[in-house]
Amino acid sequence: MDQTTRPNTGFIIRAVEPAEYAVLGEITARAYLDDGLLDFGADNSYLTRLRDVAGRAAGAEVLVAVDAGGSAGAGGGVLGGVAYVVAGSAWAEVAGDGEAEFRMLAVASAARGRGVGDALVRECVARARATEGCVRVRLSTQKAMLGAHRIYERLGFVRTPERDWSPVPGLSLLTYSLEI
Repeated sequence: MDQTTRPNTGFIIRAVEPAEYAVLGEITARAYLDDGLLDFGADNSYLTRLRDVAGRAAGAEVLVAVDAGGSAGAGGGVLGGVAYVVAGSAWAEVAGDGEAEFRMLAVASAARGRGVGDALVRECVARARATEGCVRVRLSTQKAMLGAHRIYERLGFVRTPERDWSPVPGLSLLTYSLEI
């Protein structure tokens, strides 16, 4: 799957290009910072990981939504992104055998309300369906990510509280799952 055009949206979804790493990293970091999702704000060590798109791209499939008229390869027009991960990969946190997951879904503040997050999640589900042996898509989310929860639930994801977990003390993550 090279590129997915979303009819009537004005954007496409495709693999991130190296020239876009810094832009997507900043979009991801800003989404977490501006939405108050990091306990230590700009001093949170997780920001380094959020900005490390090159690291994600080395071990996961990083997808971006870009304006259909954006300047390809220059970072212009990047609206958001997500990492699609299969079980057993270095970036997998909650996916087990026969499962995929997605991580670090982020949409630029100026692009919110255009369906970018929804389209990125749908693309991850499509990729999971095309992954041989994959029967389920999982994800982790914070309690405060209510807009994201609405997307997940609208697309058929269900809460799986038995799989909730805590990557670091004081941060509890909720999990969702979609049978495919």
